[in-house]
Amino acid sequence: MTTVSIHGLRVSYGSRPVLEELELELGVGVHGLLGPNGAGKTTLMRVLATVLRPDRGEVRLLGRQLSDPAGLRLARRQLGYLPQSFGFYPRFTVREFVEYFAWLKEMPPEAIPLAVDRAIERVGLLDRADDRMKHLSGGMLRRAGIAQAIVNDPKLLLLDEPTAGLDPEQRVEFRALLRQLGLDAVVLVSTHLVEDVVAACARVSLVDKGRLVFTGRPDELIAAGAAGDSGDSPIERGYAAVLRGAREAAR
Repeated sequence: MTTVSIHGLRVSYGSRPVLEELELELGVGVHGLLGPNGAGKTTLMRVLATVLRPDRGEVRLLGRQLSDPAGLRLARRQLGYLPQSFGFYPRFTVREFVEYFAWLKEMPPEAIPLAVDRAIERVGLLDRADDRMKHLSGGMLRRAGIAQAIVNDPKLLLLDEPTAGLDPEQRVEFRALLRQLGLDAVVLVSTHLVEDVVAACARVSLVDKGRLVFTGRPDELIAAGAAGDSGDSPIERGYAAVLRGAREAAR
């Protein structure tokens, strides 16, 4: 079942187009979003997170049209979003930080304490729940950010570079969490780490210069590459081959 549907999406900053006529449909499962710097990945995530309004196009999240104010509010209650960088009050504890986002998401007050502890436990920070945010390492801050994104058991989870700052062991644990979350939610992960895509994502979309140039399974992206393509792994070679082909076709 398709729960995210994008048709004819266009977003520009001033006179510079960032996304052009983008078409994408996502169903339940873990999806990877790849692309070079400046391709439009973060802009797309911001549109789906409802913090950036497109110039034109239709966006439906969880069956709701975002141009409808009532549908927009209902969709936001079922969203989880981790941006590349996020702000916080340094004196908040981890628990207070996640509680604050649960409140912003209009969760029932009686459900918040248990949901907060569960989210913190799932990212491995339960023993640091009462530590202040300003005392956390970069990797711990990232995990606290993931906790706030999942506290409401979202039906649509948007994660922009979620593994930045995580060590290899934490990345493996995070991939396992992603696979679990993707059993009954749409999870979209924007990342530069193609290993995470292979390990955790059922499908992958590749964006270049604001346009979708590939969507399919990771093994299909791998199959697009050849021994002569640049890259240190099969999926990196597939990634490079698809980009090269899209750019040659656009000339």
